[in-house]
Amino acid sequence: MARKRPTIAEIRANKGKYQYTMMRVTDWDELAAAEAAGIDMCSVPPEMLVEKRFREVAPSIFAVPGLALYSAPATTDDTLRWAFRMMEAGADAVYSAASFQTVQRLADDNIPVIGHVGLIPHFCTWTGGFRAVGKTADSAKAIYERCKAYEEAGAFGVEIEVVPPEVTVEIAKRTSLFLVSMGGGKGGDCQYLFACDVLGTNTGHVPRHSKQYANLAKEFARIQQMRVDAFKAWVSEVHSGAWPDAPYLVAAPADEMTAFSNMMAKAPKDH
Repeated sequence: MARKRPTIAEIRANKGKYQYTMMRVTDWDELAAAEAAGIDMCSVPPEMLVEKRFREVAPSIFAVPGLALYSAPATTDDTLRWAFRMMEAGADAVYSAASFQTVQRLADDNIPVIGHVGLIPHFCTWTGGFRAVGKTADSAKAIYERCKAYEEAGAFGVEIEVVPPEVTVEIAKRTSLFLVSMGGGKGGDCQYLFACDVLGTNTGHVPRHSKQYANLAKEFARIQQMRVDAFKAWVSEVHSGAWPDAPYLVAAPADEMTAFSNMMAKAPKDH
């Protein structure tokens, strides 16, 4: 039986009862693997979502496109137009780290919005850089207050990133938001990781909260060396005269080739 794509109503009804899974994917192979593996949700680049084949590859995945804040549309109206395009293309919700006013404008038009609390890469200079947030009572309270502001703005959920698990647990008791935990423990409603970290293809900084389940970088390096070795073998055969040879050549009747040679013997040579 084919899997059914979750709806907002179903996700809300499952709050506290079921842990959803979300994966950040950036190419078609990752998306297809997420669908085959039974992952519930995917954060996806907008340019993938708008392609017709998206739903052919991932018919049952709850799709959340998003843009880095400084790559996002400049105004609330621009963001609204972008969000409508995403929903028309098949998005189930949109990620936005824009202002609460922008979130409210989207929510007013019934666009499900997922915001961001905790470690927010776009704003992390305000909280001390790329480091955990909410390790003091005051900073944890600030995360809660930001969640309530999103709730009041009409957001559907928030990504809660790199905070102590106790903070997520306490906030989950006091908000209707769908809490997408990335390094925030098990107290939220969804666990979120990046495919590049899970698959071992991340060649940069590996976040502490991520776990590697495969080492595709090693496999890709092995496959690349196989390419190089195959190319070298072919070059060697060309230079030695071994390539091309039967059975990789076209065979023709000997009498026809003899007749052709006789014809060419009478043709003038190019000096």
